[in-house]
Amino acid sequence: MNNLSKAAVVATTLLALAPVTATADSGIYFGASIGNSTLKDDFDGFDVDTSSNSVRFVAGWQFNNYFSLEGGYQNFGAFEQRFESAGPPIDVSLKADGFTLGATGFIPLGLNFSLYGRAGAFFWDGDAELNNVSQANPGDTNLYYGGGVKYALTDNIALLGDWTLYELEDTETEVFALGFTYRF
Repeated sequence: MNNLSKAAVVATTLLALAPVTATADSGIYFGASIGNSTLKDDFDGFDVDTSSNSVRFVAGWQFNNYFSLEGGYQNFGAFEQRFESAGPPIDVSLKADGFTLGATGFIPLGLNFSLYGRAGAFFWDGDAELNNVSQANPGDTNLYYGGGVKYALTDNIALLGDWTLYELEDTETEVFALGFTYRF
């Protein structure tokens, strides 16, 4: 089964379960986070090991204290690294961004704290450049998953700290991020 089919099965299952979990504590929310994304892999003989600043924006529906569905946008920034060779140096730049569709499960640890895990499909496009010349424009649908901690400042505003792993074809990118959500 290809990744797009897997994503469709996951999304259909999550949407089918959503009405069962709805309660009076439900609500629309949006959020944003900034973080650090890392990439360690071999790309056509270049051993890339670098990091970049990343941003994420999300919007979703929290059905109760334990479950939400959300969609979002993730931009990893530019992974840039210079390689010295016998000739002139070679500058490698790898970029990727895309949209997410997934679910988040929460485990409340008290009035303000909760742990959470998230998983879903990542619909992404990328660009690989050598010396500012585009070499490839990959794109695919792959999985993402991660977890973190949430601290509710008020009934509407919460702070988040999390780790998420995004699969990008044959490589993976980790993102450590801090952010917030605002629930209406």
